[in-house]
Amino acid sequence: MSPRWLHRRGELADGPWESVVDDGLEGWNWTGLRVAELDADAALALPAGGLERLVVPLAGSFALELEHADGRRERLELRGRASVFAGPSDVAYLGVGTAATLSGSGRVAVAEAPSDERHPTRRIAEDEVPVELRGAGRSSRQVHNFGTPETLAAGRFIVCEVITPAENWSSYPPHKHDEHVPGAETQLEEIYYFETAVTRGTEAPAGARPFGLFSTASSPAGEIEIDGRVSTGDIALVPFGYHGPAVAAPGYDLYYLNVMAGPGPERAWRISDDPAHAWVRDSWAGQDLDPRLPYLAPASEGARP
Repeated sequence: MSPRWLHRRGELADGPWESVVDDGLEGWNWTGLRVAELDADAALALPAGGLERLVVPLAGSFALELEHADGRRERLELRGRASVFAGPSDVAYLGVGTAATLSGSGRVAVAEAPSDERHPTRRIAEDEVPVELRGAGRSSRQVHNFGTPETLAAGRFIVCEVITPAENWSSYPPHKHDEHVPGAETQLEEIYYFETAVTRGTEAPAGARPFGLFSTASSPAGEIEIDGRVSTGDIALVPFGYHGPAVAAPGYDLYYLNVMAGPGPERAWRISDDPAHAWVRDSWAGQDLDPRLPYLAPASEGARP
């Protein structure tokens, strides 16, 4: 039986974690993700080991009590945000060999990757996070590049998050990064963690069920097919293949957190578009960026209580 590549919220639960992606999953090697919902009385342990980590508040505020490989102790505060649709959050990079206790109130994600490189622990403040507005027209989206090579020194992983307003398409044209082609493509497996919400400024009835759509198709590197409806807490795993689009349904905004890493020596995001759809990029010429972007937190809005 082929491995499953799309998992619903809670299907990957492990102890206090709502979802855990690691090398215990068939066909998975280079990236990891942990997602949890915490209240003020709870705490989660992140043991030291051969992993680098990036702690990303999804909603709420958090604190990290750290013990570094040299025995030094440190506390980091993450102010967080009201939701993933409220603009960027401060995040924390934990280097290899760092143990942590995570506490706070809200939803939090922890991206992981095995590494033998040691880089210093670092808090990246909200106002240090590069906000990129990518695409045009109905392919407009907002990218927070807090864990990319240009922003963060790390051993292996590349981590970012994307907001796609209602009716827009992202991860499009479909693209792949599943083979090593020097200077052209890097081999990276990828995790997509999704959240959805009623689009900004819209009132919806209590029975509304926000969703988006996500697709992945086979490439020469392997056979895969994902054509699924996604909602908050769902996770798609992309070991290879042309992935995209990620589509925000009318009335609903779509968010995803991406974690990428692979076996190659170069930490870089180099992609190849699906040749059947690469021409679509040229069609954006002359189109304006979606005026709803950027999604940033109102001045009066802070982290979720």
